[in-house]
Amino acid sequence: MLTIRKSEDRGHADHGWLDSHHTFSFANYHDPAHMGFRSLRVINDDRVAPGRGFGAHAHRDMEILTYVLDGKLSHKDNMGHVETLGPNEIQKMSAGTGVIHSEFNGSDTEPVHFLQIWIEPRAFGVKPSYQQFKFNPAEKQGRFRLLASAQGGDTVASLQQDAAVSVAALAAGEKLSYPLAAGRAAWLHVVEGSVTVNGQAVATGDAVAAEQESALEIVADAASEVLLFDLA
Repeated sequence: MLTIRKSEDRGHADHGWLDSHHTFSFANYHDPAHMGFRSLRVINDDRVAPGRGFGAHAHRDMEILTYVLDGKLSHKDNMGHVETLGPNEIQKMSAGTGVIHSEFNGSDTEPVHFLQIWIEPRAFGVKPSYQQFKFNPAEKQGRFRLLASAQGGDTVASLQQDAAVSVAALAAGEKLSYPLAAGRAAWLHVVEGSVTVNGQAVATGDAVAAEQESALEIVADAASEVLLFDLA
C-alpha cells in the first residue's frame, strides 16, 4: 500500500530569515493525521538566509540527522564540536540525556538549504553522541548510499533505532529497486526532481509512504535525488 504526501500539503512557516516546510507536525504546525511515520518523527525542509540561524537550544531523547542540499551550515554544541556541514555529508546527533547546540548559515552571502530529520530512539537516557561523515557524490549515483543505520559503520552514522537512511541520485530514465523485508515500511522523500515509485508519480518535496510492499521500484522521470527511510 502506497500513500502519497504532496509537497504543497506540508506545513509551512516563513519567518523571513527561515523558510521551512514541515512534512510532519512541528512547532506551530499541528496535523493529527501527520504526526510521523513509524519511528520517523520530523522532516523539516529548511532554507536559512545568509548570516542567520538557530541560536543555542536543547534537545533530548531524539536521533537528529542533518543533510545539506546547498550551501554550508555551521554547527556548535556543548559536547565540544565546532563543525561545518556541506552537501554530500551526513551529520547525526544522538541527543540522549541532553545536548545544546546552535546552527547557523556558514555564509554571509549565500542561503543554505538543508533537511533536518528526527527519528525517535529505541531507548531513552543514552549518552549523547555526535558523528559527521563526508562521502564522494559518485557513491550515490545510480544506487543507494547508506547514510545511517542501527549498525553504523566506518562512514555510516549509527542510530539508536531499527532504521536505515539511504540516499540515491538518478539520471533521467535510470531505475532502482529497493527490497523491503516482511513487516518493514519505507518512507521515500523526493529531495529534487521527479520519480515514479511503484507506478505513482512524485516530484520535489513529495513523499511516498510504503507499507505491505515487497519492494520499491523507482524510475527517474528527470534527474533526481531521493532519501529513503527503511523502518521497523
